[in-house]
Amino acid sequence: MSGVLLWVVSPKENATSLLGLMPRIGNPKRSKFCSRLSFSPGILAYSGAVAHPSRSSEERVYEVVLKQAALVREQRRPKEKALDFGEGVESSDGMTNWDLLNEAYDRCGEVCAEYAKTFYLGTLLMTPERRRAVWAIYVWCRRTDELVDGPNASYITPKALDRWEKRLTDLFDGRPYDMYDAALSDTVAKYPVDIQPFKDMVEGMRLDLRKSRYQNFDELYLYCYYVAGTVGLMSVPVMGISPESKASTETVYNAALALGIANQLTNILRDVGEDARRGRVYLPQDELAQAGLSDDDIFRGKVTDKWQSFMKDQIKRARMFFDEAEKGVAELNSASRWPVWASLLLYRQILDAIEANGYDNFTKRAYVGKAKKLVSLPIAYGRAIIGPSKLTKPLVAR
Repeated sequence: MSGVLLWVVSPKENATSLLGLMPRIGNPKRSKFCSRLSFSPGILAYSGAVAHPSRSSEERVYEVVLKQAALVREQRRPKEKALDFGEGVESSDGMTNWDLLNEAYDRCGEVCAEYAKTFYLGTLLMTPERRRAVWAIYVWCRRTDELVDGPNASYITPKALDRWEKRLTDLFDGRPYDMYDAALSDTVAKYPVDIQPFKDMVEGMRLDLRKSRYQNFDELYLYCYYVAGTVGLMSVPVMGISPESKASTETVYNAALALGIANQLTNILRDVGEDARRGRVYLPQDELAQAGLSDDDIFRGKVTDKWQSFMKDQIKRARMFFDEAEKGVAELNSASRWPVWASLLLYRQILDAIEANGYDNFTKRAYVGKAKKLVSLPIAYGRAIIGPSKLTKPLVAR
């Protein structure tokens, strides 16, 4: 169950798959836009978050946070990685490469508008360059998620993910395969975005292919980072930190990471029954045992006193991550806050819905109704106009 998020937007919220976006990762043919660009030899798949397996997951992930934060502070982007469009040579249909790039960004915006409507509306408050970049990141994350959660998931192998990661490296080097890749390639050339969170997301997809149990929260934390926390690290450089913010860059990135963890934990708690029907249990095995529960109890799907007590503790932990995340949203650039606040408040309410369902996440799906969504949007806007470090306590729309 990979809950890929753009800070807090989950593509699994819409069951319609992006068949038109499914990447061809066998021997892909390039679009007209990319046909003249060369392709580099393959590279070894590697995740910075697993470089030192003897350390805790939190310590290993923090190394990635520090690297990205340093890159943002220095605002360094290797110029040789930018897309080379020369003098804007016209194609046979009269369109220049710049025209095609603009079309690529527009396509990304259409995808975001279709599958993440609330977030898309919020991005319209951003500067044109920022919102286009956010759209490009969203589409890449969505396509990556579709590899293991889409209609062709049963055909995806570890080698296919290796090819997808190789393709990622190429687009970071200015050699995209198609229009969607080209939009992201241009984005990472303009903003101080490191490739490691993208590679780590692919690593999360690998975990979904081979792992269906997590022995403890340390293991689960790393998985949540791979499939969701990474997106915060991808998007903060684009969304920007407010000039008024007195918070350290590391603090803002830790908050972005916490928001991804919180949302993935929420996904897990919401989808317990759905995942169990697929033979998957994304709850810490040691904590289940301590509560007197086992996989068999989950597969039976019966709400007991033990289950309710266990769920209360799991929800409490997810809310702690949401609380940590809220500290950082206020530090974002003013034009970027509203879509993040809106999505955070909406997603957090899923935990309230689980409680309202009597902790029955076996047969009932927790969701936020339209009325509550409408109430949450002005609350989110109100929070967004408050400057950095002025929010002293969490505010939850109910």
